[in-house]
Amino acid sequence: MTLKNIKNQKSKVLVFGLALSLLSCNDYLDVDTDRDNPTVAPLNLLLTNIEVNVGNATDFQFYAGDILQVYTHQMVVREEQDQYGTKVDNSLLSNEWNNIYLTLNDIETLIKQGTESGDLVYVGLAQMQKAYLMSVAVDLWGDVPYSQATQLQTIISPAFDDQQEIYASILELIETAKENIASNQGLNKPGVDDLYYSGNTTKWIKFANTFKLKLYNQIRLSSLFNAADFNALVSEGNFFTSNADDFQFTQTRNQSPTDERNKFFLASYNSTQFSTYMSPWFYEILKGVNPNIHNGNPDPRMPYYFFNQLLPGQFPPDQGNTTTGDPNADYWDASTGFYSIRFGSVGPDRDSSAEGSYTYPGIFPAGGRYDDGEGYTNSNGDKIEMDVNGGTGVAPHRILTYDEFLYIQAELIQVGLMTGDAGSKLEEAMTASFAKVDQVVAGNQSSQNIPVLSGTPEVTAFIANIMTEFTPASPTKKLEIIMTQKWVATFGDSFDQYNDYRRTGFPVLANPNGPSPEYQLNNGDGFPLIDSQTVLNNSFQQSLFWPQSELNSNQNAPSQKNPATYTIFWDN
Repeated sequence: MTLKNIKNQKSKVLVFGLALSLLSCNDYLDVDTDRDNPTVAPLNLLLTNIEVNVGNATDFQFYAGDILQVYTHQMVVREEQDQYGTKVDNSLLSNEWNNIYLTLNDIETLIKQGTESGDLVYVGLAQMQKAYLMSVAVDLWGDVPYSQATQLQTIISPAFDDQQEIYASILELIETAKENIASNQGLNKPGVDDLYYSGNTTKWIKFANTFKLKLYNQIRLSSLFNAADFNALVSEGNFFTSNADDFQFTQTRNQSPTDERNKFFLASYNSTQFSTYMSPWFYEILKGVNPNIHNGNPDPRMPYYFFNQLLPGQFPPDQGNTTTGDPNADYWDASTGFYSIRFGSVGPDRDSSAEGSYTYPGIFPAGGRYDDGEGYTNSNGDKIEMDVNGGTGVAPHRILTYDEFLYIQAELIQVGLMTGDAGSKLEEAMTASFAKVDQVVAGNQSSQNIPVLSGTPEVTAFIANIMTEFTPASPTKKLEIIMTQKWVATFGDSFDQYNDYRRTGFPVLANPNGPSPEYQLNNGDGFPLIDSQTVLNNSFQQSLFWPQSELNSNQNAPSQKNPATYTIFWDN
């Protein structure tokens, strides 16, 4: 998308926001003001609009997240990402790009107006969100427009800046944002218009420090890593201290004037065009049947993560052959009722309709149903309509959480950049992860009777078994265990998982063309896999294509990349 188009779209957003503010104004006698052509948007409306768009960026079922959830093997689809590929004209990538740069333009407007009016707390909040969005842009694409990106009056074709230089600027911007937030300067202060922390500047500074630590962890193998600055940040502390500090976008069950339910819920429970399936690879690790990791240690979060329409042993309705026992399913675990398709499958049942059988995302990632083991039928045995009784859709878009922060610390300790005991920090992180599930469930407003996870014998045994696996492991295996548990805990945040895999190579992801079976629960259906040439031609993408529409319209854009070989600077 060209910045000329961005300017036009932004104008529409601002005019709409201004119209709303003018309706509430009682000063009808101010005849010197042209109310038909306002030129300045109120800071509070700008902030709310920005935060909604930041909440949409990298959402699980929104834009790039739809692609990355497949790359990180938590979802499976039948589109090109099922073979680690995307097209140069992929509409999801264009939408992500447009959302980031439209929001960046609003952010610059807020920074300019807030600076002129002396409302520096607003400025600091805007700067923190600019830092976040630009880190997302670099992590997805590498070199992107930055220094010229919002100079709309003079530059129509902005240059693509060096990705490492952008990151260096981001780290400096975070410090500037902290100063402005802590200054308490300005007659206007954020309150209910701040959708993240309701104007709580203490929490914003905690987020700033925690986010900066995350970025330092991300760049720890690059030349940009500055040990002195990193150590100063660790010494400063003031990081997240509980899940009450989580930086997340709250979803509600409101459906009017806009639907505020979780995007993943809407794409699953409230859609007749369901196209995203739960990953068997992810499921088998949670079930404890993957021979490489956590074998024999089932995860108590499974009924919170997945909702199975089928009961254990129940035959898929309206399909399959009851005489031969063939369910005509690409992937089916009769012991639990888990039903899906496999990554890279070209099997005979890959494209079979499974509307009455497939496993849904559960209450934690989507605000859907908790799997109480009763399936999804009423007293007459008929399937209940998912959009009516399938859940509330209330589950936050988790962007950076306390438990994720603890996993970051565990990684930094494990690689020798922080002092402490990596095992103790991992145990602390897992405990916080289960508490996070309980927090999401408590806010879901479900009518189901859902048990609390934290402190149960099942959770205690699970964590103890992980630690038994961790303690004698090699340093590399210890890092794999940390990253695998982080991958499990952050289910629904495929963006950070994509970064983690590229940085560390963990968790180990499914290779359907590997020398050993990647899926243990073979239904005896002669499951065929994609051929090696197909995998070669659609290699795992180390970065994403720049939107072709941007390259076509921006005279200063580079030539299109090969995303299989174009790496992000921190990916060593």
